[in-house]
Parts: sequence; structure tokens; C-alpha cells
Amino acid sequence: MYLKYLLPLCSLLTVLQPAAAQQKTFTVSAGQLGAEIQPTMYGVFFEDINMGADGGLYAELVKNRSFEFNSPLMGWTLNGRKEEGDILVVHSTTYNKANPNYLQVKVNNRGKREFGLTNEGFRGMGIRQGTEYYLSAMFRTAAPGITVHAELLTPSGKVIGESAFEAAPTGGKWAKKEITLRATADEPAAKLTLWLEGNGMIDLDIISLFPSNTWKNRRNGLRADMVQMLADMKPGFIRFPGGCIVEGRDLANRFQWKKTIGPIENRELIINRWNTEFSHRLTPDYFQSFGLGFFEYFQLAEDIGAAPLPILNCGMACQFNTAELAPMEELQPYIQDAIDLVEFANGPATSEWGKVRAAMGHPEPFNLTMIGVGNENWGPQYIERASEFARQLKAAHPEIKLVFSSGTDPNGDRFNFLNDTLRKMKADFIDEHYYRNPEWFLSNARRYDNYPRTGSKVFAGEYAAHETKDFVGADRNTLRAAIAEAAFLTGLERNADVVQMASYAPLFANAEQWQWAPDLIWVNSMKVVPTPSYHVQKLYSLNKGTNVLPLVSGNEAVSGQDSLYASAVFDKKTNDIIVKIVNAGQQPASPKIQFQGRKSLAKKATLTTLTGDNPVGSNKFDAQPVQPVVAAINVSGNVVPLTVAPNSFTVLRIGAGK
Repeated sequence: MYLKYLLPLCSLLTVLQPAAAQQKTFTVSAGQLGAEIQPTMYGVFFEDINMGADGGLYAELVKNRSFEFNSPLMGWTLNGRKEEGDILVVHSTTYNKANPNYLQVKVNNRGKREFGLTNEGFRGMGIRQGTEYYLSAMFRTAAPGITVHAELLTPSGKVIGESAFEAAPTGGKWAKKEITLRATADEPAAKLTLWLEGNGMIDLDIISLFPSNTWKNRRNGLRADMVQMLADMKPGFIRFPGGCIVEGRDLANRFQWKKTIGPIENRELIINRWNTEFSHRLTPDYFQSFGLGFFEYFQLAEDIGAAPLPILNCGMACQFNTAELAPMEELQPYIQDAIDLVEFANGPATSEWGKVRAAMGHPEPFNLTMIGVGNENWGPQYIERASEFARQLKAAHPEIKLVFSSGTDPNGDRFNFLNDTLRKMKADFIDEHYYRNPEWFLSNARRYDNYPRTGSKVFAGEYAAHETKDFVGADRNTLRAAIAEAAFLTGLERNADVVQMASYAPLFANAEQWQWAPDLIWVNSMKVVPTPSYHVQKLYSLNKGTNVLPLVSGNEAVSGQDSLYASAVFDKKTNDIIVKIVNAGQQPASPKIQFQGRKSLAKKATLTTLTGDNPVGSNKFDAQPVQPVVAAINVSGNVVPLTVAPNSFTVLRIGAGK
């Protein structure tokens, strides 16, 4: 580690500095409060990519639980001797228009382990010793005589959890049965087998398995360790549900929020647009069950104290795929969906859509304040549709801020057209995206210094520093990339009157089934791993302050001179001054932080440093070498000398005194 370079120096202490150290004085005008920093400044962006929802945040362990995949038995295998017609997939819209498939099974005098079904889960089921698992199933049978045995199995076939139930006659109607299995061992790649014993006929649907220890212990809810990673960041907002899945490959495949609420059996499964998007990493079993739907997104935002920012389709499918358009004369249903969403989120429990929210267990409003119109859409066709959305939404709900797309790139003719036009439209927010190499982020730390200070605000909705393709998967989340992002964020923070929201993308990636990298958090069936970029975003969010403070070296902002970047803020809530320093160079640096405008500073300060031995190192499931190191330091006077390591991000937090 570079810990030998992290020793802070108080003004009464003399320490020999490395010969290569650079001498700089950063002056912070600690009494000159600048632009307000919005509570929404640093947030998170969730998209169901990399198995982020099904197989990830949504804690369901059974894949294709309702047999609705294009191949209805995908994820399932049949066990034992099977005769013709013993198992049929029945398709009946009379039974359920949203999810019409179910299994019809003949059980012909079978013993306990002679005939059954096994589900493989999402590349295996993560099972933890001592944890209880809730198995539920919808079933229908005319007469007694069938017992359903449930077993959790290791890859070698060892039983590590089991239970059973007798399928009592249901009188021609569907019934739900739930039983509990307690795991006797840890297993990251378990499977679930249902053995059917006895004699008779049984219909089965929505076979589901959830751990009991979901987030807030909500039945059939979210994976607790993944949500905790978000809660620990204290994000100002959460943008959902994407991303490109909002658009869909075509309009039929677009995300429609009304189909994601209510009882899970009435939520219509669709193929995930990332199913076949990446030919080098095809994922034919990637679908959206919408167990994680708009109600759950709003609930999650409320749980972690984040403002909800839903993104809605604007009548345009992905322009890189089909580029389908809803004609203007058929756009009204899309706009009405947006208007109805406000009522679902904020309306009284007596209103049409507020009543639906209340029936789902949340009579109080979710306090929605903003909506995104489209995602990475571009061209005059987008402006035409965005203008009509703005006209009607502002007339119906002037209190709702609207976020509009500036396309796929941060510069060029496409960006310039959208940026200029949306500003003339007086858009509340313009959503800018940048996936670029680390050098781009370093060289663009001044991007917003000369933006207009009034009018439309910027939402940095998707950004990540991308290493070359020589780095694969989680290896792309290098320390070097995170440091470049940290440097770029000093420019966002310095220009908080221009940029009012920012979020890294994508958020989650399953190590066994990812399509896109880098990502903020990597997971497998048992563990979560914060990347260096996660630590950067978290440190900014936890230290965002309330007002910008001027920080200069000489007479200019510290933004790349000698590979150093810096910003400063004041926190009215804690009376703290917070200075962020990035050293993107390969040599240590020794800046002096001089505070003006305060009679005295606190005698103690906190120094948090993120660095590591290897600039292209990354965190893994078995080793996390890049983590923040926190130290308490003594302060004497109004000058704090520091020595900051190469490839490092340092946060100095000190009481401001009077």
C-alpha cells in the first residue's frame, strides 16, 4: 500500500517528504458560501442488465417460475420415468391472460423419488446454512392422493433442506400452498427438486422459493445484502427501471409500468432486451418477471431515503435496434401513462390509481417529484414527442420536474441539437451520458465551468470510465478508472449550480451472467463486492455538504495541474468543511490546504483515503485491496499540510469553528 504517503502533517510537525513530492497550496475560502448542493446530487441508477433484477436484486431463486419463457420448461429438468402425456404445458388465457401457462401433471402410482421436476435457479441457487426458505406454489387438484416433496440439493445430489405438503382437493379452483425448508449447509450452486408421490392429476403454477431474510424481512422481497450496499451510500435519488429496457428492442417489448404492479400472478412476463443484445454473451434465459415492479421501486427509494426518478417510454423504441415510433396521433396512451403514474405515486388513496397503491399496502403517497421522458433518444422525432409530453404533463402536474435525453454521446452534432433545443424548451433537466476512457474523464473535469448558470440543469445520468477491452468483466473496474471518475466529479461538485444530479451506470452485475462491464457492484449467489468506483461514489455521497466553497491554487480552480484535482464544500448541518483531493499522477504530492475566512478550525480532523498498490487493480470476491482508510489527524492553525499518494482520492473533513 501507499500508506507511507498518507501521513498528514500538522503545522507544528516536520516530516521529510519524498523527493518527488509536488509543492502546492490550495486556498479554501471557508467563509464564502457558494452554490447550494442539492440533496439529490449523488444518486444511483438501476437497470435490469447483468441479471440485475431477476437473478439479482429480486430475491426469487426459481427461474421461469410460471413457465412463461419462450421455451416453457427452460430452467427445469424432468426426473425419473416419464410416460407420454405425464407432463403437459397448458396455455389458457381463460385461466390467466397475463400468464397463461401452467403445468398439468399425471402422477401414476409413483414413489417418493420416482418422478419430479428440478429447477436450476439463476446459474444455481445461493443457499445459506441455518436460513429458512419459503417455497410456495399455486396448485389445483380434484381429489386427494398426491404429496409434493421439496428438496434443496447440492450439485452432487446431497439433500441440504427438505419439506413436503399433501395436495388437498381444491374444488376446481386454484389454491396457494407455502412450506418452509431450513438449510443445513452453505451451497452457492444448489437446485430445487419437487418429487410428486402418489396417484392422480395436479396442475402447478408459480413455483417460487425465497429466503426468509430478505430486505426488511418482507415476504418475497429483495436481496438484503444488495439493498444494504445502496442504503450505505445514502443516495439522493434512484433512477429506475433503466436505461435501454425502457425503450425495448421494439415497442411491444418496452417497459410498461402498469403491467408491473398488483399481484405477481397478474404481472405479464416479457423477454429482457439484453437477452440477445450481446452476441458474445448471449443470455437466452433472461426475462423480466416484474416481481420487482414500480411499486417495489418506489418502496425501495423510500426505504433508502432516495428521491424516486422513474423513466418512461416516450413512444420510441431503441434507435440502435428497430427505431420503431408511435405516430403522434397514437402518442396519447404513452402520455396518459405518465399522468397516471403521478397519481399512482402521489394521489389520495381514494383516487383511481392511488387506490391501487393503497391496496398494495401503501396508502401514503410516495412523494414523486420528477419523471424522465425517454432514454438516450435523439433526433427531431424525439423533440416532437418530448414537447407534447412536456405540454400535457406540465398542464396536469406543474409540480413535477421533467428530465429529457441528450442522446447517447456527450458531444457532436446529435448532442448539440438536443442540448440547444431542450434549453430553448426550458427543460428542467437535460440527461447527459458518458462512457469513455479514463483519460476523457480527466480531461473533462472542467466541462461545466462555462455552462450557463441559469436555465436547464444537468443530470449526469449515466457515466463510467471504461478501460480497454483487454480488461474483462470485473477487471474493468480498476482503481485507475475510479480515480479518473473522482477527478471528474470534482468538476461536477464545483459546478453544483449547473449539475444537480449524477449517477454511475450500470449498478449491479452478476459475475456468472453479466453482459456489460464495468459496473458499480459485482455479486454472485452468496456475496457482494464493492468496486473502487463504488467507494468513490459513496465517499462523494456521504460528504456532499450543502454549499460549494471556492478552492483555488493561485487564481484558478485545481483541475488537472500536475495531475491534481480538488473541490471543497461546507456542510451547514455539521458545520464541517470538506475538501476532496484527487492525485491522478504516478508520484506523491504534498499540497497545503489553507483555510481563509474562519477564525479557527477544529483541533481534530478526519482523513479518508482511497488508493492501492496497483493502478489497474480491482476488488474481487476473495480479496478487496481497494478500500477507504480512515485516520484522525491533529490540526494546528488554519493550514493543513498533506501528503497524498499516487492514484488516490482523499477526503479531508474538519470542523469549521467560527
